[in-house]
Amino acid sequence: MKLAVVGGGSTYTPELIDGFARMRETLPVSELVLIDPDAGRLELVGGLARRIFAKQDHDGRIVTTSDLDGGVADADAVLLQLRVGGQAAREQDETWPLECGCVGQETTGAGGLAKALRTVPVVLDIAERVRCANPGAWLIDFTNPVGIVTRALLQAGHRAVGLCNVAIGLQRKFARLLDVAPADVHLDHVGLNHLTWETGVRLGGPEGADMLPKLLAEHGDAIADDLRLPRPLLDRLGVVPSYYLRYFYAHDEVVRELRTKPSRAAEVADMERRLLRMYGDPALDEKPELLARRGGAFYSEAAVDLAASLLGGAGSPVQVVNTWNKGTLPFLPDDAVVEVQARVGTGGAVPLAVPELDPLYAGLIAGVTAYEDLALEAALRGGRDRVFKALLAHPLIGQYAYAEKLTDQLIAHNREHLAWA
Repeated sequence: MKLAVVGGGSTYTPELIDGFARMRETLPVSELVLIDPDAGRLELVGGLARRIFAKQDHDGRIVTTSDLDGGVADADAVLLQLRVGGQAAREQDETWPLECGCVGQETTGAGGLAKALRTVPVVLDIAERVRCANPGAWLIDFTNPVGIVTRALLQAGHRAVGLCNVAIGLQRKFARLLDVAPADVHLDHVGLNHLTWETGVRLGGPEGADMLPKLLAEHGDAIADDLRLPRPLLDRLGVVPSYYLRYFYAHDEVVRELRTKPSRAAEVADMERRLLRMYGDPALDEKPELLARRGGAFYSEAAVDLAASLLGGAGSPVQVVNTWNKGTLPFLPDDAVVEVQARVGTGGAVPLAVPELDPLYAGLIAGVTAYEDLALEAALRGGRDRVFKALLAHPLIGQYAYAEKLTDQLIAHNREHLAWA
């Protein structure tokens, strides 16, 4: 089995390599191609990747290349994990929205739109080249904003599934709190990428006993602390929101915090410099502990599970993925992309039925989906008016004066990445 990773020079990649090495019975990879235009990073990451495989007695071949077309040829699946503009662009995404009193974040609000505008055209170009070189390959998208990028891929007719690590992180957390194996925990996970709620935590499968009331009663303080939301809010809601909901439920508080501390991008850039120095140490043959602070916990396990299921291997039959709505949430268009539990096999992902959602959640999902519609239109067709409309529609912005100023700021900071600007 051959896999290719576009963005293989990412500092995240050793996490992925570690998962491939540990879970080779689930996903027997014979060749792994790391593709990246940055030869320096690729050499460091590729060297560590080979040492990780060697230490864990994995006999798969690891190839590094800047040749996209050659690298994806004959690949069974292509994993997309790229960041257009790098951490420098992320730093801007996280800072200029604060000038309007709006949250600065790389996947939501104005910063998230900037990332989508930079990213969608690049990903679609890569996907077309994959289709030309290898039309049967699956595309597994980790590239943020995952929901918008996955929708762009599906809309263009690609064999694609989007993946995020939020659900698997919560599954692992709940399994520890319940003292059970992670495989025994099934999440009633519903929403959009980075806008989800756990409305149930079931033991043994989709029809199992709901342990969410027990988790909230016995561990509510710890869960609330992790989310940085007040415990009484979780008790009133009776669900566990993803930590991205804090940008909506405590927006002004978050803005105040962001204005008084270094950006997350600056922290990550410093970590990346340290990680790359570590990766260059020929004695290092495992992922360093610092990588856990970089983010993306358990993303390798989620990736292996999804790839294995798509390629007919031993992956879990039900997984949380990003895929077509197709009536799953009846208040959304069929061609919206939702993040829910789905049955995954060689034919792709088929969402499981979702109980009727409380308007408290359905309303926000509908509003953000409308924004995503407009964001994708702006990413595909460009134009200041399309950018303005997307910003005006976003629930975290919504005022025309803010949308006007943010539009100008977005274009000014991203002009080199926007062909139409």
